[in-house]
Amino acid sequence: MKNEILNELKVKEITYDSEVPYELLLDADPSMQAIEKYLPFSDIYVADLREKTIAVLVLFPLENCTVEIKNIAVETSLQRNGIGRFMIEKAIEIATDKQFKTVLIGTSNSSLGQLYLYQKCGFEITRIRHNFFLDNYAEEIFENEIQCKHMIVLCKSI
Repeated sequence: MKNEILNELKVKEITYDSEVPYELLLDADPSMQAIEKYLPFSDIYVADLREKTIAVLVLFPLENCTVEIKNIAVETSLQRNGIGRFMIEKAIEIATDKQFKTVLIGTSNSSLGQLYLYQKCGFEITRIRHNFFLDNYAEEIFENEIQCKHMIVLCKSI
């Protein structure tokens, strides 16, 4: 089933004024306020499966030839089918085509599955932004029964 799904995925870029899949974006970042800050300055890609959007990828250009994956999410019912890895690989492909040299991604200290996946995809932990989620989110966030406190920043040279 995994390969069948991946073979059927169609990735396309969408514009900020088109139909943005906010429900998916909010799965990865529960703050609409945070999303609204970076979305207008980002490149947004969606993956469609049988004409239904099932994944989203948001790339935000930074200085020094670096692009940040600001948001990456897969519909919950389709997780663990390789779609997240597929979208990360797509992000690296897009970044390479646009001549970026580094791809950066940040996740919570409690995002155990994401930390595993990103490192498996070749990302290295480069720093910790202490208290990021405590300082930037009004409500406490818990994942895997662990409070999100710190942002783990990972980078991959391309």
